[in-house]
Order: sequence, then C-alpha cells, then structure tokens
Amino acid sequence: MKLLYGILYIAALGVLSHFVGQALPRDKFDAKCFPYRAAQWEKNGKVYEKLGIKRWKDYLPDMSKIMPDMVKKKMSAAKEQGTAVLIAETCVAECVHWALIVLSLGIFLFWRGGWAVLFWLVYNILGNVPFIIIQRYNRPRLVMLEERRERRLAKA
Repeated sequence: MKLLYGILYIAALGVLSHFVGQALPRDKFDAKCFPYRAAQWEKNGKVYEKLGIKRWKDYLPDMSKIMPDMVKKKMSAAKEQGTAVLIAETCVAECVHWALIVLSLGIFLFWRGGWAVLFWLVYNILGNVPFIIIQRYNRPRLVMLEERRERRLAKA
C-alpha cells in the first residue's frame, strides 16, 4: 500500500510540476548566473560527453512532444522561437527537476524504510538527474549560439 501511495505522490508531483513550470516567468531565469551558468568543471557541457550523453539523450521522453503548450526543444524550433527562448526553457526545466528531487522527499512523510529510500533513489536517478544533465549539456551550446548571433547582428 505504501508503494501505491509513493507512486501516486510522485505522479501528482509530476502533473503539478508541468503547470508550475509553465507558469514560471522566463525572464527571471538567467543562464549566465548561478546556478544555471556552466561551472568551470563542466567544460561548457563537454564533461557530460564522458557519460555518453550523445548516445542516450534522444531516447528520454520529451514532454514538449506531447504537450502543445510547451516550447518545442528542437533547433528547427529555435529559428522560429529564438535561441533565447530555448535557453530560458533549459533553465526552467532544470529548476523544475531540482524542485522535484527536493519535493520527492515528501514520500518519507508516509513511507519510511529501506524500500522507500530505494524507490526515492531510483525515481531521482532515472527520473530527474538525466534531465538535469541534458539541460546542463545543452545550455552552454545554446548560449554560444546566441552570443554568435548577437555578434553578427551587432556587425550588421
């Protein structure tokens, strides 16, 4: 029964996170400031290539493919929406996944013990950490594209 409550709790968090994520003001997220700015050790996202991100990132679910109110996460969409929109979306997505990790601790209010810890770890290692890594991998590349675009516009 506790497992069922855990699954329902996580599912409710997932549904609510979509609406909260959509409501967050994009102009409050700055990819050039902490915590969204790439840390030096991340080498502008290259460190994630050692985790094989190029092989697995496209196999993970992308909610923007099924939710019409979300910004599409493809470079072809960037031409329509602008790279800055995608950069802000990476910040929002990372924020939401970090919030889900923290809020998922609520599972321990009604389910304690080793199985609860295992469930929490699996949920976060499979359900949140890979998505945070994808945002941290893509954002520096998008920022460089946007800076290049701005330099070209300044020269014109």
